[in-house]
Parts: sequence; structure tokens; C-alpha cells
Amino acid sequence: MYEFLREFHSGWAYIALVLLVVAVVNALMGMFTKKEFTAKDRKIAIFGLIGTHTQLLIGLILYFVSPLGFASLGQMSDKALRLTSLEHPLINIIAITLITIGWSKHKKMTTSESKFKTFSIFYGLGLLLILSRIPWSMWF
Repeated sequence: MYEFLREFHSGWAYIALVLLVVAVVNALMGMFTKKEFTAKDRKIAIFGLIGTHTQLLIGLILYFVSPLGFASLGQMSDKALRLTSLEHPLINIIAITLITIGWSKHKKMTTSESKFKTFSIFYGLGLLLILSRIPWSMWF
């Protein structure tokens, strides 16, 4: 079970990152070109949201069954264990919270420019935080 979850979490990360990058690039292009916000733009953003939330759910399950997660939380002197037991989950929860806030805030916006700007800021910050705490040595 653990091996499957670990591989699924790792594999889904590629999908979630691609969806999030596409959403950020789409928002930036929409903001800079001043195009009209359409249903396509909304769908791109929601796919980024769904991808990251799915990754979060898989990650939370994995966190509690993995020997590198909750079980090793107290071992802060080991850099690798600190990353997997504290930094990676905490920063990614913050990142996905920012992405969710961006999604919620865009619903109240009336202009296309403000919607694209909201997605650019919140999804972009979320993407940067996620990229900063990926355990790259375990991924490749």
C-alpha cells in the first residue's frame, strides 16, 4: 500500500505541476494581453485547483503511512527527514491554501483584468512555494 501511494503521489505531482504551470501561464498571458476572461480560462484555473487538491489528499494519506512523514517528525537535525516530515507538507499546504484563496477571490471580481491578476498572484505564489519544497533528490 505504501509503495503504491508513494509512486502515485510522485506520478500525480507531474500532472499537478503541469496543470498549475498552464494555469499560471494562461493567467499571465491574459493579464498582459488584456484579453477577455472566458469559460476556457475558468476551466484552466479549476483544473489547476483540482490537480493540486488531489495531490494534497494523496500526500496527506501518504504522510501518515510513510516512515518519512509523521513518524519522523521529531528528527529535525536530519535535513532530509526535516524536509519530508515538516517543510514539504507545511509549505505545500500553505501553497494550496493560496491557490484556493485565489480561486475564491476570482469569483467576486467583475473585470477580466482583476481575475487574471488574482490568478497570476495567488496561483503563481502557490507554484513558487510548491517548487521550493519538492524533495528533488527523491524525485529523480
